[in-house]
Amino acid sequence: MMRRMVAETRLHPADLILPAFVREGIGEPVPITAMPGVVQHTRDSLKKAAAEAVAAGISGIMLFGVPEESKKDALGTPGTDPDGILQVALRDVRAEVGDDLLVMSDLCLDETTDHGHCGVLDEQGRVDNDATLERYAEMAQVQADAGAHVVGPSGMMDGQIGVVRDALDQIGREDVAILAYTAKYASAFYGPFREAVGSSLRGDRKTYQQDPANVRESLRELALDLEEGADMVMVKPAGPYLDILARVSDAVDVPVAAYQISGEYSMIEAAAEKGWIDRDRAILEALTGIRRAGARSILTYWATEVAQKLKDQ
Repeated sequence: MMRRMVAETRLHPADLILPAFVREGIGEPVPITAMPGVVQHTRDSLKKAAAEAVAAGISGIMLFGVPEESKKDALGTPGTDPDGILQVALRDVRAEVGDDLLVMSDLCLDETTDHGHCGVLDEQGRVDNDATLERYAEMAQVQADAGAHVVGPSGMMDGQIGVVRDALDQIGREDVAILAYTAKYASAFYGPFREAVGSSLRGDRKTYQQDPANVRESLRELALDLEEGADMVMVKPAGPYLDILARVSDAVDVPVAAYQISGEYSMIEAAAEKGWIDRDRAILEALTGIRRAGARSILTYWATEVAQKLKDQ
């Protein structure tokens, strides 16, 4: 009880956001092999997960849409189709939970392109930054129209926050917030996520995601995102970059989020399955460390489970 009374850092259900995947064309949830306990949802099971998140008291749900493979193309057309799986899921979840849960949408092309990159490619197979921004502007508008409270531009294109803000303002959606993926590193820990979104990636993303060796680069990106109108900023991954998270948190007066990504989740689950660590203690310790480093909000696949346990304490 003494430790509980004097604890300097506390986790609360409202600190947590649940990332969730919804896949087109399936009749039952599909387990993600590399992420035990996580699934690709059907539209119906996603609505149930959203309702459970509300009951647990978490703040938000971040949606990732997985279209049918045959619908992917070079431009990521399902990402701007009002009837694309992500837009349909946004409408479903808003109809289910209304404003009781912040409904967030991943704003990126990687799930919808046949090459798996986060942007449009030029004739040499390189990501074309400016052509990609045009696609992001369209995505922002259709996601807002579908009901997103928050859009999360995650592609790390130069100028993406300003373009998305302008696109939203053009349709009178100043009320839609932007969660900027400010420091998104080219990390090996994304591995299991590739399965989760059915990634078609060829090559890597080192030309637009950040070098794990660099700090100043992230702080420069932070200044640019804030100047362009970001309402919130995020560090991704979380655990291996707690120093970056702390630097960002100290530098800004906007809310700071961190994404505990798939590889961080899978390592703990795998070690626990082997009996090498205490699963529940390791989860809470990892999340507490992220919170202690300065994250106001944490995206974690354990969000609903942990929130339920916190409420029972």
